[in-house]
Amino acid sequence: MTRTQFIIRRVLWIIPVLFSVALITFIVMHATPGGPWDVDPNKADRRISDQLDKTFGLNKPLFFNPEAFQQAQKEGRGVIESGQAFIDAQFENYIFSLLRGDLGPSYRYRGRSVSDVIFGVQDDKPAWQSKIGTTATLGILALLFALAFGIPMGIISALKQNTAVDYASLFVVTIGYGIPSFVMGILLIIVFAVWLGVINVIEIDYWQRWQSWFLPTIVLGLPTAAFAARLTRASMLDVMRSDYIRTARAKGLGERVVVLRHMLRNALIPVVTFAGPALAGLVTGSFIIENQFGVAGIGDLFVRSVSRRDYTVIMALTLFYALLIALANLAVDIIYGFLDPRIQMGKKEG
Repeated sequence: MTRTQFIIRRVLWIIPVLFSVALITFIVMHATPGGPWDVDPNKADRRISDQLDKTFGLNKPLFFNPEAFQQAQKEGRGVIESGQAFIDAQFENYIFSLLRGDLGPSYRYRGRSVSDVIFGVQDDKPAWQSKIGTTATLGILALLFALAFGIPMGIISALKQNTAVDYASLFVVTIGYGIPSFVMGILLIIVFAVWLGVINVIEIDYWQRWQSWFLPTIVLGLPTAAFAARLTRASMLDVMRSDYIRTARAKGLGERVVVLRHMLRNALIPVVTFAGPALAGLVTGSFIIENQFGVAGIGDLFVRSVSRRDYTVIMALTLFYALLIALANLAVDIIYGFLDPRIQMGKKEG
């Protein structure tokens, strides 16, 4: 299989994946008790709720409507009208709207579309200050911190195996990976905001003070940094025992050349494989951190949308997260082949 065929095949596989995610999310979302109007003060007036359901199409059946199709046939409607009656249901209408690039209106942000809620900015601010831009910024900063902290620690720990440096690194890594993010967030808030008073965590403007990104970046990226350090250490130790490393040293090459040119290239393959999904995981796993530190991103928006039953926003964000993870894994597969020429698309040479 050529590289182009592999990429096309993987891209096409994203379509059924997104459809499955949409279907499962839609079923779970509507199976959950409550609706988008239940938190309104006027929920006692059922007439208003019924009118809102009719306006947004929530009074229609969830899936294909055979009753409407049979009624259309009795009334002698044409083939096109009968087909439209058959698919006149919530999920099918949403899918067709999605194919047209329409994410629909938000049920809770009155007068605003889902696209405007997620991608829009106010007061002529730059596009990266939107909710999705804020979350992407936090995720990228957390990944950069994780790689900048985890990879060097793993390399040093492997080169200093079974020494005090190695044990100290493993101790730090275990703490970083073992303590939950929300607990670490509380601890850092107490230390830096309460005791030291160097960071303000109340009414933060993340785009006016760059120091505000410090705590959420560390809290979000620390578990990833710990995992990257352990992965790098294990990969380095495995590469160090390889025959070609002993051959390189037997040729008289300097230790710096052996480490940088021969060890790192192969030792970082698992780390790069991990980095793509890690970025997707950081972006999709920022719900608690954004809520804890008051970051106005899509993680905080998703939590609020679930509690308020904003169906269209929930669907849009879930599909976005699924697409992000699928693209991250596709990018990793492609980069993996470039790092190790022995690896072919979908198989490895013997």
